[in-house]
Amino acid sequence: MKKIGNEAGKRLNGLHFRHCGEAQLQGSSVAAPLSPGALRGRHRPAGAQVALTFRGRASPPPTPRHRLPFAGSCRRRSAAQGQVGPAAADADSEFHGVDFLPEDLNEAPEETGMRVNKKYSCLPAEEKGIHIINIRAIEDIGYDQHESTLLNSLSKNPDADCKYGLYFRDGKRKVDYILVYHYKKSSAGKTLTRRVHHNDSSARSTKQDQPLPGKGAQLEMRESEPHVDYHEDDKRFRREEYEGNLVEAGLELERDEDTKIHGVGFVKIHAPWNVLCREAEFLKLKMPTKKMYQINQTHGLLKKINSVIQKITEPIQPKVAEHKPQTVKRLSYPFSREKQHLFDLSDRDSFFDSKTRSTIVYEILKRTTCTKAKYSMGITSLLANGVYSAAYPLHDGDYEGENVEPNDRKLLCEEWASYGVFYKYQPIDLVRKYFGEKIGLYFAWLGVYTQMLIPASIVGIIVFLYGCATVDENIPSMEMCDQRNNITMCPLCDRTCSYWKMSSACATARASHLFDNPATVFFSVFMALWAATFMEHWKRKQMRLNYRWDLTGFEEEEDHPRAEYEAKVLEKSLRKEHKQKEKHRYFPEETANKWRQRTDKEKLTWKDRFPAYLTNFVGIIFMVGLTFAIVFGVIIYRISTAAALAISSTPSGRSSVRVTVTATAVIINLVVIIILDEVYGCIARWLTQIEVPKTDKNFEERLIFKAFLLKFVNAYTPIFYVAFFKGRFVGRPGDYVYIFHSFRMEECAPGGCLMELCIQLSIIMLGKQLIQNNLFEIGIPKMKKFIRYMKLKRRRSLDHEEHMKKKQRYEVDYNLEPFAGLTPEYMEMIIQFGFVTLFVASFPLAPLFALLNNIIEIRLDAKKFVTELRRPVAVRAKDIGIWYNILRGIGKLAVIINAFVISFTSDFIPRLVYLYMYSENGTMHGFVNHTLSSFNVSDFQAGTAPNDPMDLGYEVQICRYKDYREPPWSENKYDISKDFWAVLAARLAFVIVFQNLVMFMSDFVDWIIPDIPKDISQQIHKEKVLMVEVFMREEQGKLQMLETWKDNDKKKGENCNNHSPRLPRSRSGSLSSCHSYPLDV
Repeated sequence: MKKIGNEAGKRLNGLHFRHCGEAQLQGSSVAAPLSPGALRGRHRPAGAQVALTFRGRASPPPTPRHRLPFAGSCRRRSAAQGQVGPAAADADSEFHGVDFLPEDLNEAPEETGMRVNKKYSCLPAEEKGIHIINIRAIEDIGYDQHESTLLNSLSKNPDADCKYGLYFRDGKRKVDYILVYHYKKSSAGKTLTRRVHHNDSSARSTKQDQPLPGKGAQLEMRESEPHVDYHEDDKRFRREEYEGNLVEAGLELERDEDTKIHGVGFVKIHAPWNVLCREAEFLKLKMPTKKMYQINQTHGLLKKINSVIQKITEPIQPKVAEHKPQTVKRLSYPFSREKQHLFDLSDRDSFFDSKTRSTIVYEILKRTTCTKAKYSMGITSLLANGVYSAAYPLHDGDYEGENVEPNDRKLLCEEWASYGVFYKYQPIDLVRKYFGEKIGLYFAWLGVYTQMLIPASIVGIIVFLYGCATVDENIPSMEMCDQRNNITMCPLCDRTCSYWKMSSACATARASHLFDNPATVFFSVFMALWAATFMEHWKRKQMRLNYRWDLTGFEEEEDHPRAEYEAKVLEKSLRKEHKQKEKHRYFPEETANKWRQRTDKEKLTWKDRFPAYLTNFVGIIFMVGLTFAIVFGVIIYRISTAAALAISSTPSGRSSVRVTVTATAVIINLVVIIILDEVYGCIARWLTQIEVPKTDKNFEERLIFKAFLLKFVNAYTPIFYVAFFKGRFVGRPGDYVYIFHSFRMEECAPGGCLMELCIQLSIIMLGKQLIQNNLFEIGIPKMKKFIRYMKLKRRRSLDHEEHMKKKQRYEVDYNLEPFAGLTPEYMEMIIQFGFVTLFVASFPLAPLFALLNNIIEIRLDAKKFVTELRRPVAVRAKDIGIWYNILRGIGKLAVIINAFVISFTSDFIPRLVYLYMYSENGTMHGFVNHTLSSFNVSDFQAGTAPNDPMDLGYEVQICRYKDYREPPWSENKYDISKDFWAVLAARLAFVIVFQNLVMFMSDFVDWIIPDIPKDISQQIHKEKVLMVEVFMREEQGKLQMLETWKDNDKKKGENCNNHSPRLPRSRSGSLSSCHSYPLDV
């Protein structure tokens, strides 16, 4: 154990007790053999004292008495316990202290320390050069009376006493939070620097100067080491001040540097009962009271239906107590120390669960400051500056193994984070109990979304099967495939391309019908209503969870300002003062109160943030432009590849041009999207950081908006191009539109662009889900964990005994991946929701693939949270925040986009126009011929005619191309025909009608379904009434008690007057004694 000495230069590094019965003073040559019998209080002669004999002289017995804090940790410690904190007097320790007072150590009573030695070996006194001693005030340390006995094999495993790091050394105080830091061995110069710094700075309480109990609580001197690391000293000073402030806030700390991870120290934090009560009252935590009430149950037919449903769904219910239907519920009320009698405090250890305890400690960590660097630093800033390397609450224990004690983490792993239970409901209440409301709401939302995908998937499969069943009855595709029609199509490019037969596109036309049929329109309307129903269903589910989790009436208070915001405000205020004062004037170090007053007055205005806003605007525009540029580059690739394959000498290459170009281009798009997603995520975070939002909530909302905007553009730009721009600006044979005078704009296949849109959407959606969502989520954490393991393995000590020891819980959790927030999890689901709703008219199977992905995603995320990540801090939340607004926006946008897809991308509107305006017999016969225009090959411009006009074996006079243009024999040949305008008018009319009709239906669904279920509103009202009754009874009881006191007071006053009528009034003491009686309140 390391301990800093006093400034005098005579340092006492610590008094070490060996199990063999020896005492040793490190840092000075002082030691003496002590028998175990002499150490025990009942064998110590009365009046025995400690006299420390230094070499050559002896010090007199001490006059004041100095207690050394006993330092040690769970590992390799035995009977004695040490602590710092309000509950120090309650520690379960049998060691009471050592009285000592060397002559030169009078002035440093708090600068000495003692610990149990690391190994239980016995060394001869001659080797230690010891000339000591008598001992006093050491009682019942707990050694057996066997001289020179090794106790390793006889003593109980100390790690088991504290459940391998879940508790303090005493095995009673639970570890609620862990702070992790990196440290280096300190030199003598460092020690001196530390003492001088503390003497020069503002005075600190003795409590702050005391070392924390635990391994490595003292700093070890090395006189021969001259090097001084001022950076490490600065970090240590900040840690000491911060931890001292935590102790002043009421927390209890314990340090452990003797771990298997070299150079890493841990500070264990425990919140005692009084701190928990105080903070629960500050945070207005709703806690269950003693009052219980009956939950309203359904009656009659509904009750029978519910019982049947419960029996049917019983096999898919998780086997956890929290998931069983409840008939009674405890009344909840914000915790108050004045009203503790309302709450069931029979078991104080379990009244605040581990999730609540860690939340309370985290709130204290956030608001506790360290003012070493002239401005206040909370835990987030200390983590950012490397003063601490990590801060996290502990998991409840191991989740696998034969002798693992039952805990919530193990139960979650078995009933939730396992692929074998994919068919079961999620134990949402247990997830909330372990991870908190915010994470519980995410998984509840994901579960509701996945459930709602089941009917959408079924309808999508039916629509797809309908297309398969009617493909042979589709007249347009039959006409395209009919060899007898002998329709000759114009070349697709100038010079190098030849004429081709329409029947060669038969396969594409038949495949297009699978997704482009009348049922697609119905499915688009259905999905728009589905999205509205899903949002309403989620709102109702959210209200049920709010009621069940006691979040009704919960309002998020304004969060603490972020450390970056406070630093920016301080910088601004210092600049102002610097302008007003002389340039080289000395500024004394400010206290935290002055700093607070300064930052409260100042705030960042839009002028301060204008450069950041400008950077954000330019950056986002640049990123969007970059996405468009990449999509344009892929378009150039498609055009050039198609041209290269068109002039290929092999027939197979020419016949598979469309398939090859489309497949390779989509794969390129997918790779680019995945890469840019990661890049845009980092850029969005950087752009948000330079804005310096005030609170974490503002930071998160701005980050979500930027990341969603960039990722939305990145994911959907290629799809938007195919859906709305491809084939719209191609020109006509002999007058094609070219890019850069060399690349001709590509056009859609004869069957339309919907089939290509379906291919694009399916590959991007499935590839993104498979690669980015699943492989990345599994592979990257595994890779990081492996790299961390290899680093620790290289740094680990070669001591085989140490290597074989079981790690402490906080060491195991430190090796896990830190929790990075829910934004990536929500983001991938929101992007998927866009794939499911925005272009569902072109890909009816999208809900099915999303459902299959989410079934895996739920268990994958669950496994990641339970086994791969450190336990996140529980955060209270009553909704999913800004994500709900994004979902509503996507739902509204989906209606408009599907209307345009049906109108402009598919052939649904041209078919309707032909059927009702141009068809001679009321059928679709002749539709293909109606959509094709004619071109006279003699009208080719110079240099645009095909090089091989006889490629089909005969001379072509008139070729056809897909467009609505006047024929060559018309006066205005090749101009836009009136049929084009008729179809365009019908398309725009359909967009307007479809959009307004579906929007009206969605709003009607929103209006007809109440946000709060009727039974939940009744229960909330019932809770309010019951709470009023409880307080009314309490007030009535107080009034009755007061009346009883008054009656008793009056009666006793009458009795006193009757028995002693001449009693002088001045003798109030005897009169009041007459009125005294015991009261049991």
